[in-house]
Amino acid sequence: MSKTEAERRFENPSPLAILTERTRFVIEKKDGTKVGIIAQYLVLPSKRMEIGYDLIPNERGKGYGTEAVQIIVDHLFLTKDIVRIQAVTNVENIPSQRVLEKAGFQKEGTLRKVSHIRQEYGDVYIYSILREEWKEPKILTRPL
Repeated sequence: MSKTEAERRFENPSPLAILTERTRFVIEKKDGTKVGIIAQYLVLPSKRMEIGYDLIPNERGKGYGTEAVQIIVDHLFLTKDIVRIQAVTNVENIPSQRVLEKAGFQKEGTLRKVSHIRQEYGDVYIYSILREEWKEPKILTRPL
């Protein structure tokens, strides 16, 4: 997505997000340049924690996504009484799959015809990390 689209989504989240507890963060470079968004969702009533992220195209592949995912995983396990964090990614989005795998997530399976992009339904992979797999902070030593 473009930077403009990311900013629009940050300011005007989807109606589905109203059904969940949600916290969104801006991903920034050290110089303050905004390069993306990462969010955590507590899906009610199941109390399932899910994360999602988007980076502007020209900032992908530079490690910002992996670092943001590691930070939010540390934050969630340090501050929430949860045993699982999950994320989904389009089956064709290899870079996003690598981000999750570098952060310790494991692919669990395929959810068929779940995503709806450009008037077409597509499949996604579901990934998760369990508290016992995480064990200790990778980046954070204290909650945000």
